[in-house]
Amino acid sequence: MAKPLDPALLRSVRSARSTVLATAALVVAQTAALVVAALLLARALGRLVEGSAAWSEVAGEALGVLVALAVRAALTTATEWRAHRGATRVVAEMRDATLRHVARLGPRWLEAHRAEVATLVTRGLDALEPYLVRYLPQLLQTALLTPAILVVIATQDLLSAATLAITLPLIPVFMWLIGLATERTTRRRLAAQQRLDARVLDLVAGLGTLRALGRARGTVARVRELADAERRGTMSTLRVAFLSGAALELLATLSVAVVAVGVGLRLVTGEVGLVTGLAVLVLAPEVLAPLRHVGTHFHASADGVAAVERCLEILREPVPVAGTADLGPVEEVEWDGVDVLPPGRTLPAPAGLHGRVRRGGITVLRGPSGAGKTSAALALLGLLAPDAGVVRLRVGDRRLDLRDVDLAAWHAQVAWVPQHPVLEPGTLREVALAGVDADDEALRGAAERSGFAEVVAALPLGWDTPVGGRARGLSAGQRQRLATTRALLSPARFLVLDEPTAHLDSASSAQVLRLVTEAARDGVGVLVLTHAPELVAAADEVVTVAAGAAEPLAAEVLA
Repeated sequence: MAKPLDPALLRSVRSARSTVLATAALVVAQTAALVVAALLLARALGRLVEGSAAWSEVAGEALGVLVALAVRAALTTATEWRAHRGATRVVAEMRDATLRHVARLGPRWLEAHRAEVATLVTRGLDALEPYLVRYLPQLLQTALLTPAILVVIATQDLLSAATLAITLPLIPVFMWLIGLATERTTRRRLAAQQRLDARVLDLVAGLGTLRALGRARGTVARVRELADAERRGTMSTLRVAFLSGAALELLATLSVAVVAVGVGLRLVTGEVGLVTGLAVLVLAPEVLAPLRHVGTHFHASADGVAAVERCLEILREPVPVAGTADLGPVEEVEWDGVDVLPPGRTLPAPAGLHGRVRRGGITVLRGPSGAGKTSAALALLGLLAPDAGVVRLRVGDRRLDLRDVDLAAWHAQVAWVPQHPVLEPGTLREVALAGVDADDEALRGAAERSGFAEVVAALPLGWDTPVGGRARGLSAGQRQRLATTRALLSPARFLVLDEPTAHLDSASSAQVLRLVTEAARDGVGVLVLTHAPELVAAADEVVTVAAGAAEPLAAEVLA
């Protein structure tokens, strides 16, 4: 069961610590204002009822009550405002930390947990706001306000304080029992939400293919079934919430009633003064109020707490150890018996891969879909650790294991253009430059070589045309040519192209062929993952990639 306030959250998220400290300070101030208001109110009413003071004589106490209540209202507003601001920062920081750690865990881990991560960093963490805005302040009030008011009551009437101290533990016990049931329903609901999200993501990703095959509506029944499962989980959580709220209210009411009856009987016998009795009766409900509110808000925050618990588990996942060896200019990179076992498969893809990419040469990876071409490229980039074999870099006379080198230094020498490039939102100029210090002439030259210049020429705003995330507004081929333009502007010594002609017509494919040939002529090592025969024909080295471990794969040197 998740802890009410997990110390791991405070250690991992700096904003959470400042939020908790600020909320605690405001709660202490609220407690002081409440105690002052209760004592002044009891003193004023007691003196009026007893007839020992006139209205004019209690005007000071009445004004003090109004001021204390106004201060408490202002502090309550400030607490909620600060909690909202803190929640925004905590969610953003937790999301950023989770995504950064997932990126360090590598594409293989992400492939196995893609739907779960997508759910956690979107709707899962968004549900953390009720925890920080409602549940956490009430939790701190329970930890600070409840014992403080209990001590104040003990100074007024020890018997009433003892009565509350005896009945008070019943509420946490019932909350614990209710929490066990809530945790189970919340976990089931989160799992149902992840299954629904995974199905919808798969459906959206393959919608074009499904529509082409006339099967676009074939998964509607399954999506509806998953949606119904999530609806049932939500209703189950609500039922538990309503029942637990009723149980907590009943316990709190009985506790206050016991104190009120005891005070009333002792008022009749004269054992307790009227001012003391009124002070106890005003403060007694406030002892139990935070506990009641904690139980109420716990259910609203349960989804967020479950998401944070899972995010903290992800942050505890061990990251592959990165090398630290110095890396000079790389002249060659090679696969030596590399096996990669993709998640959910029993045979490696690729298997026993041998091949090399040299500066000034063109290497082509070819093979059927699913043979492991992309996995081979990811292993070469250091983004995927081989299950067998090794990737080596040649630097001068040295041959270095990629696992031993500083990956950042290696990545600075490589430009990678995947089949579906991810491009930041901004203008075309900003996306193409991406932090590279290049002038307009260099930008135009790279665009001419990649074939993107004709796309820019057809746009009214040219290079100042804004595009959204993933370069929305451009076709798949245009996005790839834009990414290629960015790669050409970088000072990379190696260029990796994944299916560069997949979305292009014959004229544009010929332009890609010229680009690859010119890059190799300029001393760049070019690796192309492709089925295109014209690129295979232009290669200096062709490496055939296949799944399975039947026989090692060898490089066929053509030139």
